[in-house]
This record gives sequence, structure tokens and C-alpha cells, in this order.
Amino acid sequence: MDMAVWFLEGIWHAFKKIYKIAMRGARYTMTNQGVRPRLRIVGVVILAAWIGLAALFGLLKPIKNGCTMTYMYPTYIPISVTDGATPPGRYGLYLYHEGWRKIDFKEHLDRLCGVPVLFIPGNAGSYKQARITVRSAAAESDRAYQGGPFERTFYQEASLFRGEGADTESVEYDMPSQYSNRLDWFAVDLEGEHSAMDGRILEEHTEYVVYAIHRILDQYKESHETREREGAAASSNIPHNVILVGHSMGGFVARAAAVHPRLRKSAVQTILTLSSPHQSPPLALQPSLGHYFAKVNREWRKGYEVQTSPGGSHVSEPLLCGVVVVSIAGGYNDYQVRSKLESLDGIVPSSHGFMISSTSMKDVWLSMEHQAILWCNQLVVQVSHTLLSLVDSKTSQPFSDTQMRLWVLTRMLQSALSQSFNGITPMKVSHELPMLASKGSESQTSTCGLDWREDALDRDLYIQTSTVTILAMDGRRRWLDIESLGSNGKNHFIFVTNLAPCSGVRLHLWPEKEKEKENSNLPVCERVLEVTSKMVLIPAGPAPKQSEPGSQTEQAPPSAVLKLGPEDMQGFRFLTISVAPREAVSGKPPAAVSMAVGQFFNPEEGAMEVSSSSMLLSAYWTKELFLKEDHPLAYNLSFAISLGLLPITLSLKTAGCGIKTSGLPDGETGDLDKDNLCKLRCFPPVALAWDSTSGLHVFPNLYSETIVIDSSPALWSSQSSEKSTVMLLVDPHCSYTANVHVSAPAVSSRFVLLYGPQIVGFSFAITLFTLMRQAHQWDNKQAVPPLLSAVESNLELPSPFLLLAAFPLLSSLFFSFLMAQPFPPLASFTVVSLICYLLANAFISVLIIVSKFVFQASALVHTTVKSKCQALERSSTLASSLVCLKAIRILKLNTTVVMTLVAVTLVIMMASRRKEPVDQKTEAERKTRNTSGKQEPLSADTSEKSFVETQADIFNHRHGLLILHLLAAMMFVPSLAAWFQRIGTGQSFPWFADSALCVGVIFHGVMNSRPESSILRSFPSVLGHQLRPHHIYLLAGYYCFFSGLELAPYKVFYAIAALGYISLSLKISQVNNNDLRFRTKSRIHRR
Repeated sequence: MDMAVWFLEGIWHAFKKIYKIAMRGARYTMTNQGVRPRLRIVGVVILAAWIGLAALFGLLKPIKNGCTMTYMYPTYIPISVTDGATPPGRYGLYLYHEGWRKIDFKEHLDRLCGVPVLFIPGNAGSYKQARITVRSAAAESDRAYQGGPFERTFYQEASLFRGEGADTESVEYDMPSQYSNRLDWFAVDLEGEHSAMDGRILEEHTEYVVYAIHRILDQYKESHETREREGAAASSNIPHNVILVGHSMGGFVARAAAVHPRLRKSAVQTILTLSSPHQSPPLALQPSLGHYFAKVNREWRKGYEVQTSPGGSHVSEPLLCGVVVVSIAGGYNDYQVRSKLESLDGIVPSSHGFMISSTSMKDVWLSMEHQAILWCNQLVVQVSHTLLSLVDSKTSQPFSDTQMRLWVLTRMLQSALSQSFNGITPMKVSHELPMLASKGSESQTSTCGLDWREDALDRDLYIQTSTVTILAMDGRRRWLDIESLGSNGKNHFIFVTNLAPCSGVRLHLWPEKEKEKENSNLPVCERVLEVTSKMVLIPAGPAPKQSEPGSQTEQAPPSAVLKLGPEDMQGFRFLTISVAPREAVSGKPPAAVSMAVGQFFNPEEGAMEVSSSSMLLSAYWTKELFLKEDHPLAYNLSFAISLGLLPITLSLKTAGCGIKTSGLPDGETGDLDKDNLCKLRCFPPVALAWDSTSGLHVFPNLYSETIVIDSSPALWSSQSSEKSTVMLLVDPHCSYTANVHVSAPAVSSRFVLLYGPQIVGFSFAITLFTLMRQAHQWDNKQAVPPLLSAVESNLELPSPFLLLAAFPLLSSLFFSFLMAQPFPPLASFTVVSLICYLLANAFISVLIIVSKFVFQASALVHTTVKSKCQALERSSTLASSLVCLKAIRILKLNTTVVMTLVAVTLVIMMASRRKEPVDQKTEAERKTRNTSGKQEPLSADTSEKSFVETQADIFNHRHGLLILHLLAAMMFVPSLAAWFQRIGTGQSFPWFADSALCVGVIFHGVMNSRPESSILRSFPSVLGHQLRPHHIYLLAGYYCFFSGLELAPYKVFYAIAALGYISLSLKISQVNNNDLRFRTKSRIHRR
């Protein structure tokens, strides 16, 4: 205990010494106001204006998402409330039916026997808004049920591996050739309420979703009993759980419903969310929202823990052991919910769920806006087939086994390209694809379902160069000697093609000749290893159009990639590439639209690093990179700063391809130039960018594209590397000129989206720091500085700025060390945090200036109206009397507004009349006159100041309180708007915690409205040291600073409300002491 007290006293003395140094520098700044402090404010305001305008331009710029619309013929069937049921709220439940014919609702409900799927809309999601997704998903799922599963391909499929999740490799299951049951889509009507703005509304939505789940399951039971009474045979089992699909806040509501205490056991086992925040609310402005998110996430973490007795013995399995969750993110085009918020890390273990971005989603590969994810046909089709694949053919209901459902979701949604990206680039990621099994394993057997005749191959070709090119389906087999071609460090092989595996191209590894002779009596399938199925699908851009065979103008884009490392080719001597034959069309050679390029390469030769200074300078001077011919096919560009923070525009222009048009006859060159000829010979480049949070981003047909990854770098919670690696798949036959430059609008928009909550938290911290500055000046019996001057002094280097900005950053790193948490990237974290601090200063400065203009305008209006009324009062005409009566009537109807304007005007008038200090003789004469009069004596703190100076100090102090409370009111504006929408609906009031915090904020303003009578001055001593108001404001500002670093600005209410309730407690204690003192004196007097 003594050691702890000694440690705290040491911290207090060190803090007090730093504080005195900072205040000494600030005091010098306050007494030497000149041009430099004003320039600091002007500089940060200009910086903020530039970033704000650039961000606005970037956010308002139209986005091409590449999505196609979904067409449907909807019918909605309302689900009635059962007898005795009391659904919470005033919401509704509907069943979707696809078809244009009129149906009988009751008859349709009696025949209900599919798989129930409940869609939950998000913020402002009503029945009319929810029907977009329900119509799209239900229509496509109905078409998918009738058309059957996707055609099987032989590309490498995604899977989860040991140590990273469930062992799904042990799952024995083949994708069905026909779906077993259809999906019945339900939707809840939430009346368009803003659930993203109030925690209480979010909780009520959760309660109704729980009721809707029970009502859906009861409806199936009623339908089954009705069919039994009518003698109809039961076509399927009664469902015991409902699949939940939620968009935006609806996805979080789905998770909240899964841990609701009134939910039936195993009623929810599969949850699919679309652009839904899971870590924290996207607008973390209201305390109830943050509290409800934390509560639900805490229940989910407990739900996956094994239930044990107090003695440690096993009691039961985890409560959520059967629940699987998949979060689908919209990617970098989703401005409302970032991928970091949609992550399931720390909430759902990898054995029960995962997050995937739509940019790396199989057969989608698109980033889409927050609302576009509702109707994007590519995504809706994939989701529909995924949900249908979850149905067990034996029970006609979703698989009960958790690992089976997770395996199906992984195979249907994830791409093996994102998992095998570590095998292609030097980045270290958690997923690693085992490209080949060891020789002699079961995987040596052929995986292709199509058989080729040996005589189908015309003749063999022996390749002598490290690069092999295939321009047509010529029916030949290429032999590559691994020992000779893979020498000189070129021990990696990569193969890019647009031919389909097995049906178009096949690759085999052959043993050495000696082993081949020894095993010559064995069949081919046991002597060679086929690696065709290890080819990974990549999205292909649009193929070039041609009017007739052979009339193409450029190569078709690649659609698959295969990479083999030295460990994969160990023990093999030859690699063969077999191309399927294609017959000529009308006696003409086939069109050269088929392509494949393979190469033995050294990964170190195809790597280039772009430094942070080059990236920053590229915003003004474009950085050029030159890729010579015969370069590595896989070229890695490593960027020192994350592309999630500094998006780059990458342009590739063909510089040459070894074709000389001058040697061709004049009649054959035609209008072809070098660029067109090179496009005809070389395939379009492809860019692959990886982020550990949002996954893979693919940019096909890359000639000029802005490359963005939806990462969240430079945060206190950031744990990943700040570097970003972009792999370019470029044809080695062509040389390219690559231009890299940073896009200012993209950078600004990303900065505002990522660090907006941090700026909000810092704004409260800066306002409290200004109050701290004012309180310190008052305690030293000096003039209370205006709010803008206090902000200027806090930006003074080195002492005030280091104390208020750098010290909290160092403290946050110290807290990370104490909590054994990984450190964020130091350089980017410090720079970004300081920029956010400067932007917050600019925002507060603009708010102060605007408020002053409002005060001046109010004073001008007040004086003008007063002079007009006085002039009219002196006039005896009837018209003036009528005008005065009308003005009086208006004032009576708006008394609150009038009193507010009058109070503000009076304060402004008092402040505007502030004069320079008078000489001592005049001041002495004024004091003498005041002493001889009947006015009350001044307090000890104000006895040496004039009346005007005292009023100016009070105004400056109250101006700071006004800005602080104005910020708090702005934080509650979204919640207030949400509750205005519910007026007259009989809904419950907001959470008690929010109301209590608001009351605490009001107490702080009421009880500390005057600097000389601030109740915080009577704060008791701590460890023998007196805490003054400026100390308390400094600590509160630090807390708000840390809340901004946590991206949880709603926590600032805890600090301000704590000041209010502390003030209330001190006031009550003071009143009780005065009461006790008065009663004691009364008793003594009576004696």
C-alpha cells in the first residue's frame, strides 16, 4: 500500500512539474499575442478546409460498382398475430411469394413447407425498403431452386485449415446436383425507425425479431397440423430453426436476437449479415448504442465458452456452439460501414464464422455501396445458391452439424485465390494454401472428370526458354525441364491462363527418367502427379468482341493462375502443359483468343518497394516505374504506407512488345500502331491487392485504376503491418511504363471516413483544454482569455502542444504495454493522431468564430428592433400602434426564443464594451465611489478588476461552457431525430443511462457558470494535494482524448457527466456544512 501511494505521489509530482512548464509557456503566449498565434489558427483552418473540400469531392464522385439489377414478380403475405400473443412494438411480419398470379393467402400458408429465412432490415428499414432485398434474394433463390446448382468446375476450392478454424478437410460431402428444398423468405417491417441512432430502438427491434422467429416456427407447425387434418402427406420435416439474414444494423439485431434470454433453444443456428457493424456502431455518438453493442458482444464471447461448475468440472457445451455467423462486407465503396467494424475478430471464433469482403467473394469480385449490396445481382445469386446448399437432402432442412454448414459456406463464398495469396506474394498472412500433397499420397490420382485420348495430342514440344506462351488451342503438349529451366534462382513457376482446367488445359509433374523406367509397368496416373485442380480462379474482365473468328483486336483476359514453389516440384524432373485440340472453323485456323503464359522466375527479381516519401511526393509529381521485357510474370509492388490510408492511381501503358511494324509489308500493317499490336500479343494486366482485414481486392484489365483497400491503419487498435503489397500479373513479352500517384480526393475521403470518430473525441478534449486554460488564468488572478486565444495558446510549441497532444499518445502506448496488447505502428499512428488533433482544433476554432458571428448578429438585431420600437412608441399614429401590438403578440408566442436572444445579446453587449485597463488613479476613484455607494462588495477574486473586465471574464468562461454543451447537444441530435419520429406511437422512453448522462452535463453547466463561484474549487484534497478546476478539466480532457483514440466518442459523456455529478455532490456537501454551521451558531446564541 505504501509503495502504491509512493508511486502515485511520484506520478503526481512529475505531472505537476510538466504542467507548470506548459503553463509558463502558455502564460508567455497569452501575454504576447501577436501575428504568429493567429497564423497557427489560420493554418489549421486552411488545412481542415482543404481536407474537407477534397473529401466532399471524393465522396460525391459517382461510383461504378458493376452490379446488375434483379427482376422479380413479388407478392407479400402478412403473417397474423396468434391468439394470446403480444408482439412488442407496432411492427409487422410478411412472407414473400414469387409469381405474378394471384394466390389465396390462407391456402399458401397451409402449404408452407420450405426452409424459413428471415430478413431483418437496417437503419430506417421499413417494409417498403426491406422488400428490395427480399424480392431480389427470394426471386433468385426461387430461380436457383428450379435451375439447380452451379456447373461444377475443377478450380481449387477454398477451405479452412487446422489451427485457423474447424477441420473441414475431414468433412465428407459432395455438392448436390439438385437442391432438396426451396427457401421461404420472411421479412419484418420495422416502420423505418432509425436503429443506428438510439440503443433503445435497437433493443426493441431485437425483441420483435425474437417474437418473429417464434411466430415463424409456430406457423410451420400450424401448417403441418392443417395438412395432417386434411389428410395430406407431410412433404418435409417441421423446421426447428430459422436462418437470419440482416442488412446493416439488422445484422447486429440478428446477433442480438441469438443471445436474447427469451429465444427458444436452437431457434437460430445460421446468421448471414450484409454490411453490418459488429465491433461498434458506425455512428458511436450515443452512450446507449455503445453500451448495447458492448453488452451483446460480451454475451457472444461468453456464449462460446465451455460451461463449467465452480469446481472446474465440465457442465455443458457452449451456448452458441451450434451457431455459425458469416459477415459479408461491401468493401472500400461502402462509406457508411467500414470493413473493420464488420469484422468478427474477438466476437466469433474462426471455428464458427468468418468475414469476407464482396471484393474477394467468389463469382462477385465487386465493391459496392451500402445500399447497392441489397440488390446487386451477382451477390444475391451467390447468396441464394449458398443458402440452398445448406439444405440436407435427408431432412430437407439445414444441416444440424456446425462443421458441415461452415464447410458449405466456405466453399460457396470464399475463393481459393485469397487463401493462396501468401503463396504468390511475400506477404505473411494467416491463411496458407498447401499447393501440393507429398508424392505417393491420395491426391496423386487424376482429379479431372474428362478423359483425353492419348492420340488427341498432335505432337510434343520441348521448351528451351524459361517463358512459355500458348496462343491457341493447338492440341499439343509442352515439356519443360525443371532442372535446367529452374536454375539460377528461378525455382518458382507461375502459370496464367484463360483456358478452363481439365477441359482446356492440364498440367502434370513427371518424375525423373530413372524412376520412370523403374516404374514403367505402372499406369500413368500412378507415375505422374496432376496439378490441374490446383489452379485458382481469378475474375476476368470483359473479353474483347469480334465479329468473326480471327478478328479480335486484343488478347482475352486471364481467368486462372497456378503457382508452384520449389517444395512443390521437389522429386520431379518435368512439367508438362497439355492443351486440348480444337477443330478449325470452315477450314480456317481457330481464333487466337485462347491464351496461356507460364514462367520459371525468381521472386526477388520481381519485387520493388515504393517508399513513404515517394508516395507522398507522388501527389504532386507522378512516380514512374519501367518494367522491361522478359520481366517476371508476377511483379510485386510493396508500398510503405497502407493503401487504405493513401490510395494510389496506378496506370500501365504498353511501351513495347518486340513487334516491329517497319519490317511488315505496307499492305499488312494497316492502321495498327504499337499499342494495338501489343494488346493483340499480350494479355491485359491484373492487379491483386491484399488486406488482412477486408481480404483480397482484384482489379482485372488494369490499364488505369485507383487502387484502394478497405483497411484501417494507424489506429490505436491496429495490429497489422502498415505496408501494402500489390501483385501485378503482367505479360513478360511486353514492357510497361507504370505511373503511380496519390489521389488527393481519395486520400481525403478515406481519412474523414476512418478517423471521423477520432476527430469528434479530440474536439471535446480541446474544449476541455480551453476551459482548463481559462480556469488556470482565473486562479492566477489574471484575465480569463477568450476561447479562441485559449485554443491558440494550446497550439504553442513546444510545451503546451507536447503536454496536450504528445503526452496522451505516449500514455496510450504505455497503456498498451501494461495491457499486453500489440503496439500500433508508431510513425503512422503518431502522425495521423496529430493531424486529427489539428483538424479538431480547426473545427473548434470555426465553431467559436461562427458562434461569435451569431452573437454579433443577435446583438445587431436586438439594437435595431429596440430602436425601431422606441421610435414607434414616440409616434402616436394608429399604424405604429398596430405594428407594436403585432410585435408584442409575436413576442408573447415565442417567449423562449426571445429570452434566449435577449440573454445572448446582453452578454455580447457586455463583452463588446470591454475597454483597456484604466490608470491607477481612475481605478482608485472608481473604487471609492463604489465603496460609498449602496452596491454589494466584490469578491476577493474580482476586487482588483473593473466591472467590465469581470463581466468579460464571465462571458469568456460561459462561452467555453456553451461550446462544450453545444458539442454534447450535437452528439444527441441523431438520437433526438429518431425519437421525434416515434412521438405519438406509445413507445417507451430512451434509456435511463442516456438521460442520466444528459442531466450530469446540465449540472456541470449550471453549477460552474461563473468562474469565481465554480463549485469545483471546493474539491477535496487527494493524497495531500489540492485539485484545482484546471487540474480536473485537464484530466477530463485526457479521458476524452483516449475516447477519440478508441473510436468511441460517446464515452466523452462519461467525463462531462462525472464533472456534473461531482459538482452536485460538492454543492450538497457545501449546503449541508453551511446548514450545520448555522444551526451550531444558533444553539450557541440561544445559550
